[in-house]
Amino acid sequence: MTVRIKICGITSLQDAQSAAEAGADCIGLVFHEPSPRHLSLERACEIRASLPPFVSACAVVLNPDEDFLGHLIEKLRPDFIQFHGTESPALCATFNGPWIRAVAMQDPNALSDAQSHYPEAAGFLLDSHKAGESGGHGETFDWAAISTEDGRPLILAGGLNPDNVAQAIRQVRPWAVDVSSGVESEPGRKDPAKMEAFVQEVRRVG
Repeated sequence: MTVRIKICGITSLQDAQSAAEAGADCIGLVFHEPSPRHLSLERACEIRASLPPFVSACAVVLNPDEDFLGHLIEKLRPDFIQFHGTESPALCATFNGPWIRAVAMQDPNALSDAQSHYPEAAGFLLDSHKAGESGGHGETFDWAAISTEDGRPLILAGGLNPDNVAQAIRQVRPWAVDVSSGVESEPGRKDPAKMEAFVQEVRRVG
C-alpha cells in the first residue's frame, strides 16, 4: 500500500508549489485565527487555484460557525475538510464531500469514541493535541495506542519529521501521514529541502 502524504499549514504560493514538486498528495489550508498558519479565504483560494492536477486541497477548520463554513465550501471548493474541534456530526455532514475527523490522542479512548460518534467520517487524523486545541506543535504521542479495528483510513500526524516518519509508518501502517511543523524553517514557512526529505523517507518505506 502506498502511504499518502499531506503537508499541512501551507501559507504561500511558493510553499504550495514546493510541496507539489516534492511529491505531496495533498496540502492543508488552515482556517483558525490563533494559528501562525492561518489564511484568509481569499489567500487560500489563490493557493488552491495554483495547485497542479492530482494535488488535492484540504480545508482545516476548528469550530467554524455555519455561515463561514458554507461560504468556505462555496468559494474554496476543497477536496476534503478536516474538522479539528468539537463540531457535531450534523455540522460535518453539511459538506457534500469526504471529510476527516481529527482526534486528540492524549485521551486513550478518543479514537474509539470518535469512530462511534462520527459514522460518516471518511477517515480519522490522529494528532497529539489536547481536545479543543489545534495541532502543529511538533509533539508525538504513543503510537502503540492506535487501534485499527474500525477499518476506516487513519492519517497519522503529530510531531512527524524526516527523521521519524519511517519508524512511524513501519509501526502504525497508516493510510496517510500529515506533517506541518516538521518541515518548516519557522512557523508558517515551509522548507523545500525538509519537504523533499520527508517525502523521500515516506516513499522509501511506504
